[in-house]
Amino acid sequence: MAACQIQNPLQNPLSQLSIRKTRPCLHKPHYVTITAAGHHLSGRKLRVAVIGGGPAGSSAAEALASGGIETFLFERSTSTAKPCGGAIPLCMIDEFSIPLHLIDRHVTKMKIISPSNLAVDFGSKSLRSHEYIPMLRREVLDSFLRTRAQSAGAQLIPSLVTHLEIPSSSFSPYIIHHSINNSRKTLAVDAIIGADGANSKVAKFIKAGNYTCAIAFQERIRLPDEKMAYYQNLAEMYVGDDVSPDFYAWVFPKCDHVAVGTGTVCAKQDIKLYQRGIKERVKSKINGGKVIKVEAHPIPEHPRPVRVRGRVALVGDAAGYVTKCSGEGIYFAAKSGRMCGEAIVRASDGGELMIGEDDLKREYLMEWDKKYVSTFRFLDMLQRVFYGSNVAREALVEVCGNEYVQRMTFDSYLYKKLAKGDRWEDLKMVFGTLGSLMRCKIVGREMEVFKL
Repeated sequence: MAACQIQNPLQNPLSQLSIRKTRPCLHKPHYVTITAAGHHLSGRKLRVAVIGGGPAGSSAAEALASGGIETFLFERSTSTAKPCGGAIPLCMIDEFSIPLHLIDRHVTKMKIISPSNLAVDFGSKSLRSHEYIPMLRREVLDSFLRTRAQSAGAQLIPSLVTHLEIPSSSFSPYIIHHSINNSRKTLAVDAIIGADGANSKVAKFIKAGNYTCAIAFQERIRLPDEKMAYYQNLAEMYVGDDVSPDFYAWVFPKCDHVAVGTGTVCAKQDIKLYQRGIKERVKSKINGGKVIKVEAHPIPEHPRPVRVRGRVALVGDAAGYVTKCSGEGIYFAAKSGRMCGEAIVRASDGGELMIGEDDLKREYLMEWDKKYVSTFRFLDMLQRVFYGSNVAREALVEVCGNEYVQRMTFDSYLYKKLAKGDRWEDLKMVFGTLGSLMRCKIVGREMEVFKL
C-alpha cells in the first residue's frame, strides 16, 4: 500500500484525508515545527482541541474561543447527554449566565428519609424567600452550552475521537484521529483539554492513571398529574442498606417527569437490586407512572493521579471532579472547564505564545486545588462517616433536622463558598453531631476524623 500523505496539519488542521480501515495512518508529520513554550507563534494563533461537549468541555471551549484561541470542540453525540440528577447550585445561574427558561423546577423543599423511614424536611424553613435549587435536564443544558461556545468562535466537530498521537517532543503537534460518518480524518493541534467523562480516552492516551468509579442508575418516570403535583417543588433523598450500601437514592423532579435512581461504589453488580429497593420505598408515590427512559453511568470517586501531562489537561469527570457525599458534578465540571480554558488564555497571552506542561500546572491545576481540594476532602470524610451503616444514616438524618445545619449546608451548596457561621452555633452543631453519632453507636476509628 502506498505511503499515507499528510499535508502540513497546522496549515490544514481539518484534513479531509481518508484512511483505510485496515491500516490507519499514524505517521507523524515530523516536518511540522512547534515553537517552544513561552515563545511567540509565527503567523497563527494557538490551536487547542477540547474533546467532549458536556458542561466541562463546552465551558472550556467558550473560554478559549473568547480569549483568542483557535478552538475545536469534539462531541461524538450532540443528541444525547450523560444520565444525571440535574441539580445545580443557585450561583451557577449568574456565574454561567444560564437562562431561566432552561430551569425545569425550582426546588424549595427537600425530604431526607432514613432507613427507618424517619423523614426530615430540609429547606422549608431554612431557605430564604428568593432561594431554591434549580433542576434541569442535561440534554437541554449541554446543548445550550455547546451552542454558546460556537457563538464565541469554537468550531464544533460532531465526531468520534479514535486515536491520539502523542508527540515525542515538545516541538511536535498532537494529532487527533477521528471519525465522521465512517470517514476517518485528522486534526493537528498544539494542546488538548480532555473533557470526555469518566471513561476518558484522553486520560488513557496520556496514561493519567485509574480511579475508583461508582455507578449511577436511574429511571425517568412520567407520573399522573395528581402525583406529579406532589413533586412540584420537592426533591427526596433516601438512605439505607435497601437502596445503597454506600450512597443515597433519589427522586428528583424534571419538567414533566421524575428521575428515580441510586448509586453505589462497592456493590456495582447489585445496582438493579438497589434500584428495586428505592422504587419499593416510593411505590405509593409513583404508582401509575410510566418509565420513559433508563440510564446508567459511571461516576468518579476521586481525582485521577495525573490531571496534566505535557500539553494535555483533564477537566470535569475525566479529571475526577465529582464530590463525595452529594455526588455533585455539573458545577465543578463547568467550573474546571472554564478555569482550564482561562488558564490557557493567560499562559498563551491570548493565543500568541506556545504553552507547556508547567504553564498548565501553574495556571490551572494549582489554582483549582487551592480553591477546591479542601471541599472535596471534607465531603469525602462525611461520606465515610455517615454512609457506612444504617445506624450512621439514622444519625445523618437526625443531624439534618437541625435548622442551623440546614442553613450552613445551603449557604455552602448554593453559593459555593465557605459559609460564615456563628461560633456558638458551630460549637453546638459539633456537639450535636457527636451526640447523634454516639446515640447511633458510631464509635472507635470513625470518630478520629473529628479530632483536631
